[in-house]
Amino acid sequence: MANGEEDLFEAAASERLASRAPLAERLRPRSLDEVVGQRHLVGKGAPLRVLVEKASLRSVILWGPPGTGKTTLARLLAQTAGHHFIALSATSAGVKEVREAIEGARQRLGEQGSSTIVFIDEVHRFNKAQQDVLLPAVEDGTVILVGATTENPFFEVNAPLLSRATLWRLEQLSEDDLRTLVTRALRHEGVDADDDAVSALISSVEGDARATLHALDVAIALAHARNGEETVVTLQDIKAARSGRLFHQSADSHYDQLSAFIKSIRGSDPDAGLYWLQRLLANGEDPRLLARRLVILASEDVGLADPMSLVVAEAGARALDRVGMPEAGLNLAQVVLHLALAPKSNSVTVALGRATHDVNEGGNGEVPAHLRDAHYRGAHSLGHGVSYSYPHDDPSGFIAQQ
Repeated sequence: MANGEEDLFEAAASERLASRAPLAERLRPRSLDEVVGQRHLVGKGAPLRVLVEKASLRSVILWGPPGTGKTTLARLLAQTAGHHFIALSATSAGVKEVREAIEGARQRLGEQGSSTIVFIDEVHRFNKAQQDVLLPAVEDGTVILVGATTENPFFEVNAPLLSRATLWRLEQLSEDDLRTLVTRALRHEGVDADDDAVSALISSVEGDARATLHALDVAIALAHARNGEETVVTLQDIKAARSGRLFHQSADSHYDQLSAFIKSIRGSDPDAGLYWLQRLLANGEDPRLLARRLVILASEDVGLADPMSLVVAEAGARALDRVGMPEAGLNLAQVVLHLALAPKSNSVTVALGRATHDVNEGGNGEVPAHLRDAHYRGAHSLGHGVSYSYPHDDPSGFIAQQ
């Protein structure tokens, strides 16, 4: 086949694939300006954007929940910086693929002066052999690593890899972000949607852009099948697309039940806590949201009265990720019972509120001399560290000092 015919074939194939691609793929941002959410990283003047636009990007780890745009952001970083992009998955790429990526990057750098971004999805699953091959290339700048993970990298990513990268935290999309995304998708597809359908979709996806667009894609197809070309997506379409993962009650009822859940545990009523836990789960609530609320409650309402409550709540949340529902319902129930039966204290909440108030009211004052760093020559001549009382010098291990 002649080159011209090959190009025409490739173009036709790409066009067909684009038309059949999922909505999330068809709406993938083409520039950092089109990214919905993550403005703290890629908005005008935000740190990650500044680094990539100034050609100062170094290896990074993108940590965030599913559907926050980690893969999209990695591609855009490469595009904006003008770097070659290679995508590997830690679950499928072996040492051979890593070596090939590094060798290609080294050749590209030598022949064209072009840098290469190696994107590794689920980087927390990268094994030691893969890391041993990759680390020298990251260290000497042959490749720029962009890793993506939904897991806490301090627990799940090996220290040598983490030490060679900057960690950036991606946040769940807000309701306003999701509404912007849905509006953009509806306009792109040339369809309308009822307000209650949009609200129900947004409230059911827990800030996950991919889940939002997938459900909307299915709902639009259902609406098309029912109405033909004049398409309006309804609440029933969204319910069918979410396949039971939609709140069956109104938004008011949803928040009222969450309030009852928290107040029952705070009020030391274990039976009521379990009742509202099961009621929320039966109504389609995302168990991850409930697990997060329990972790917050452990510090907000139990706090120092039972410090182990935070450990129990965090363990329950991690068990949910590892075990999954419905079995993890047992783990959540154990957390609810522990927190409901624990003594209560809001000292952490009150103390943090006071500290926040002090900082906001002018907390930019100088560090007191006795609290300043005294670990260098000449510090004491400046008064740094002088008069600081070292608690371990006291037999009781406690010294009251300002």
